[in-house]
Amino acid sequence: MQNTHILDELAGGLLDIVNFLNAPQRDEALLRAAGVDLDRALFPLLARLGMQGPLGVAELAEQVGRDYTTVSRQLARLESLGLVTRKADIEDRRRSIAENTAEGSARFAAIREARRRALTRALADWPEDDRQALTRLVRRFADALGELPTVEDDKARGST
Repeated sequence: MQNTHILDELAGGLLDIVNFLNAPQRDEALLRAAGVDLDRALFPLLARLGMQGPLGVAELAEQVGRDYTTVSRQLARLESLGLVTRKADIEDRRRSIAENTAEGSARFAAIREARRRALTRALADWPEDDRQALTRLVRRFADALGELPTVEDDKARGST
């Protein structure tokens, strides 16, 4: 039998983390700490491309929770700043692939370093074993969540 109290505590903790990470003030503080001058709305795109490498525009839009047109418009702004390039996918010319330029990668590296400093401060009094366990368990949990069926998967199964 599941301990629903633990699941509720987990959900509450996750919501607190998501709220922390999604707070616009946090993005602005991270950009300041990194010494990066960038519109806060463009930050998630640059960061996602920095973490994952080249991505299709539709895939990027899904990952950042924005619609395709908004992301396409924001990528155009990043392109005009010389931070991102877009090119047609060689396998499917209808699909556009976005990638950080060398300057975009340099700005992302500064942001990543500022994030590392913030995480180091947050975990400063944690024993090394706890930091390693947290990292391992968060990755494991994220992977398990990624394996859950989507609404589209459920619809496809129901229609067969």
